[in-house]
Amino acid sequence: MNEGWTTRHVPARLVVVRHGQSLGNLADAAAREGGSGRLELTTRDADTPLSDTGREQAQALKRAVARRGAGERPGLVLTSPYVRAADTATIALSGLADGTPVVARDERLRERDLGAFDGLTGDGIRAAHPEEAERRAFTGKLYYRPPGGESWTDVALRVRQLVADLAHTEHECVWVFTHQAVILAFRLVLEGLTEEEVLRIDREEPLPNTSVTTYERDDAGRLRLSTFADVSHLEQEEAPTTREEPAHEPVDRLVDEGTS
Repeated sequence: MNEGWTTRHVPARLVVVRHGQSLGNLADAAAREGGSGRLELTTRDADTPLSDTGREQAQALKRAVARRGAGERPGLVLTSPYVRAADTATIALSGLADGTPVVARDERLRERDLGAFDGLTGDGIRAAHPEEAERRAFTGKLYYRPPGGESWTDVALRVRQLVADLAHTEHECVWVFTHQAVILAFRLVLEGLTEEEVLRIDREEPLPNTSVTTYERDDAGRLRLSTFADVSHLEQEEAPTTREEPAHEPVDRLVDEGTS
């Protein structure tokens, strides 16, 4: 691991939140359990809303945000334009008593584009694109780009550009609402993780919905990881904790990434 990402200025605190459970997450789980080749959804991925549980999780986060001190509450909020992330931000940050943060939707925070694999389960991908399994096994998950879609490194390029822009913000506390693959890209970029390190995290530590990952500026002006995938707000409010289970074999992650 390198010495961490730095520039001429970074916010004092960067908080990265995964969206609440979505109807896509539920459809993905149901399709896998039923052995279906495709998720049963009537919306685009970008338009898929939160589930009732996801809204409950966002409400739990809202109460946790209200309990934070002034220095830990957001001055700037950046959110994926996808409905499940933007609605999580809207719920979690509604009703703040001491000031309204600046909120901006940023397409660089959108979910990873799976291209031709969008809406397919693992069984569906293997049936429709058997040649891609071999290509992915050779290329590796970090660099593999599905037909018409994005690799993890493509997502990381988006994150690098966004992080560079944060060097120009006047806000000392920035909150980001986004998706699982994007959060892992933040870790890759900010911590200088190796391919093996980031894939191990993905394999062994699946991100819960509305989990909170926090970076704090150190004395050298670097953003350092403070908490990862924290769900204490859910535990305190006795709200459900939901996540996707990791695949048993790392190579199967080609077909087990689902809707995140």
